[in-house]
Amino acid sequence: MPVLTRLIPSPVVVDIRPGALNDLAGVLADQRICSSTGKLAIAISGGSGAVLRQRLEPQLPTAEWFEVGGGTLDDAIKLADAIKKGRYDAVVGLGGGKIIDCAKFAAARVGLPLVAVATNLSHDGLCSPVATLDNDAGRGSYGVPNPIAVVIDLDVIREAPVRFVRSGIGDALSNISAIADWELAARERGEDIDGLAAAMARQAGEAVLRHPGGVGDDAFLQVLAEGLVLTGIAMSVSGDSRPASGACHEINHAFDLLFPKRAASHGEQCGLGAAFAMFLRGAREESLYMVEVLRRHGLPVTPEEIGFTVDEFVQVVEYAPQTRPGRYTILEHLNLNSDQIKDAYADYAKAIGS
Repeated sequence: MPVLTRLIPSPVVVDIRPGALNDLAGVLADQRICSSTGKLAIAISGGSGAVLRQRLEPQLPTAEWFEVGGGTLDDAIKLADAIKKGRYDAVVGLGGGKIIDCAKFAAARVGLPLVAVATNLSHDGLCSPVATLDNDAGRGSYGVPNPIAVVIDLDVIREAPVRFVRSGIGDALSNISAIADWELAARERGEDIDGLAAAMARQAGEAVLRHPGGVGDDAFLQVLAEGLVLTGIAMSVSGDSRPASGACHEINHAFDLLFPKRAASHGEQCGLGAAFAMFLRGAREESLYMVEVLRRHGLPVTPEEIGFTVDEFVQVVEYAPQTRPGRYTILEHLNLNSDQIKDAYADYAKAIGS
């Protein structure tokens, strides 16, 4: 019988625990990462990355450090050009999402493996096959290989502003709505579902949704970090962002495009979008439970809580399908006009006690 299994692109090392940075040199010396010589290009920000450099430099005496200005395509290209001038075994992205995305793009451009060392848990991009970078047209998504290793030190995560953890919670919970949209597209449009990718993303979201802990608990942070990593791998398995992106992310992108200077964090907008999308699809009990969990973690559940009026939110929801042409979600399925969206939001606000 032929072997019909598939190879899944995933990191060879995933180290998530308190104190993980203490063993970073050992992880980077792993022969599968090919850095036995210690010739590393490490990308950092000027803030938290510079502080961690002082801590890690004695462990990595032959590494070279590159400060990245921001999260733009130009920043990523400049980083790649700088790395090309040396001879390195691997690129390390040490920091938040912007630094890791720049490092992902640069590593792919120069053909080196990427090690992601996350200093916050703001979204699921830390292990995804996508680099999201600002460009002249707004913001673009660029396909890149998965990181070859992921290191998350929960001690460092706890030191970051709590808003980053909250953002990650919203992004993880939105998986549940995204999978419901994928299943809707399968029923209504015959779209193929990758069962493994869907299972990984759904269980990642459910684990965060059902966990009784909070943002200050290592046990909860472990589950959240694992969930975000699994979500990134689920996107690699499916070959696109479908396992983690449905109406929730369309609403998020609409906020970003319509109100770029006022938009909230990615995870806050995705969490709100997911709760409302679940309500729209008639999953009222699930929506209300999601709202309860979002509130418990200090996340917004109404547009007013992130500084938007109801009319602006209606505008966002009406515009949202235009952000992902060809993607079929509950928003495309219902095709509501502005008055219908306003009525649906009034029902949602009443149901959640707002």
